[in-house]
Amino acid sequence: MSRVTPTRATRPLTGRRTILQRCARLASQVALLAAACCAAVAQAQGYISRTLDVPVPGGVAVVPLGAADKAPQASFNGHRVMVIRDSDQQWIAVVGIPLGTKTGTQTLQVQGRPAAQFNVGTKEYAAQHITLKNKRQVSPNPDDLKRIERELEEQVSAYRIYRDGVTPSNVILDRPVDGGRLSSPFGLRRFFNGEERNPHSGLDFAVPTGTPVKAPAAGRVVLVGNFFFNGNTVFVDHGQGFISMFCHLSAIDVKVGDEVARGAVVGKVGSTGRATGPHLHWNVSLNDARVDPAIFIGAANKR
Repeated sequence: MSRVTPTRATRPLTGRRTILQRCARLASQVALLAAACCAAVAQAQGYISRTLDVPVPGGVAVVPLGAADKAPQASFNGHRVMVIRDSDQQWIAVVGIPLGTKTGTQTLQVQGRPAAQFNVGTKEYAAQHITLKNKRQVSPNPDDLKRIERELEEQVSAYRIYRDGVTPSNVILDRPVDGGRLSSPFGLRRFFNGEERNPHSGLDFAVPTGTPVKAPAAGRVVLVGNFFFNGNTVFVDHGQGFISMFCHLSAIDVKVGDEVARGAVVGKVGSTGRATGPHLHWNVSLNDARVDPAIFIGAANKR
């Protein structure tokens, strides 16, 4: 009888090959996932710059300041500006551009470094004509003017608050009221009873009296009051010269010194002060420059 020599089983080899193939596929998938994650991180790191960089009068310039262990100090027109990280390595200055700024090259002073420059483009703002029955709201009498001057000093002081070392919890803001239409955009050239006055420095939302007004980001209440033009008003400091102001309120639900969380109710919509009907006027200030709040809620027209 012939002897049959058994052949070596092939299953173990096949099994090893299968495992190696699976490992190769897994490694490929991990590499693809890692690449996708890196791309997502890079995209997230540039999100603030892409969203907020609207360098026009009444807009915002995002100026790269490079990498450093400590945030550099920067100023524009003599006012400290917000400096935050846009990534793990890079610092950026978020600069408010006043409505009256001329187009062209502007200079940002940076402590201990060469000055940085940015370009301000053009933007045309429409005109708005409003008729008021209360003539004093157009041409205040001498006593009114004294009151207005006192109130203006208070409000300017609030706008110029700069809490160093307090990084805003978020520079992307929430809409401060639910529902309602945008009745007046930022920057309108305003005429009251045919007489030109200051441009519109915020956004107006037409919503019913009593609608809750919510903090668009965390902050500290730095001023409340009843003012001649603005009526019942609340100022919230988000940090580093980043200020929200809400006015024409029917009620104020906070006091100076209160720390408010994002979404906390600070007041109720009304029509106090110079107002033709119930609405919320919300403005945003950066480095004492009133800028378009629509930029911070991702609703700005960049043209």
